[in-house]
Amino acid sequence: MTQSSAPLDGVWIALAIGNSRLHWATFAGNCLQQTWNTPHLSSEAFQELKANQFDFTTILSPSFPRTPFPTSPHPELWVASVVPAQSDFWNDYSDAQFLTLKQVPLRGVYPTLGIDRAVALWGAICMVGSPVLVIDAGTALTFTGAGNDHNLVGGAILPGLRLQFQALKQGTAALSQLSTPDSQLPTLHRWALNTKDAIASGVFHTLIAGMRSFIEEWWQQFPDSPVVLTGEIAIVCINSFANCLQILLLV
Repeated sequence: MTQSSAPLDGVWIALAIGNSRLHWATFAGNCLQQTWNTPHLSSEAFQELKANQFDFTTILSPSFPRTPFPTSPHPELWVASVVPAQSDFWNDYSDAQFLTLKQVPLRGVYPTLGIDRAVALWGAICMVGSPVLVIDAGTALTFTGAGNDHNLVGGAILPGLRLQFQALKQGTAALSQLSTPDSQLPTLHRWALNTKDAIASGVFHTLIAGMRSFIEEWWQQFPDSPVVLTGEIAIVCINSFANCLQILLLV
């Protein structure tokens, strides 16, 4: 997002609509105040949220910490979305601004580049500079890299953890679906002696090997480049992949 297009005064709300969840943040000017996540909204939850001036305790737990929302009944909202059905809720909201690729000052982007990948890459550039590689482990696991002068080098997309677990369940007759990545996971022995651990081993060890391959190849092109890891895989690896932390901590 270009600096001139961002709201500079007052408290405003940012919303990144992902394939599985909504990612929210409040800002005071350009200063981040708080971030949180929610499930996708139903039509009823959307109306409740808008009617109650973005008071999330009305649709979530009453103990949800109240954030510094604007006093205006129509706070400015900036939306980056990859899910049209969710962003459509905000079409008639007069203070909603929808980010497009044209507002992200990356060079060499292609028309179908996801706004989520573009914004994540630009955010990494603003934080650590370029060249930089962003690994975003959401519903899909994506690799997106920028070279010198904010130029898009390219990237890759593959199914994320949850999708891989779901694919094994849906595409086979006898394999059960492993718990989602944010659940407690079994000890990940490479050579498993039961089906549940074998699924976990296969998915996680090949995923980590793939990540390592992409990182090593990136460093061949850009030896001094930082690599930014975001998304739920970071938590999973820290909690359940102690033997792989030496790989991830290198980024």
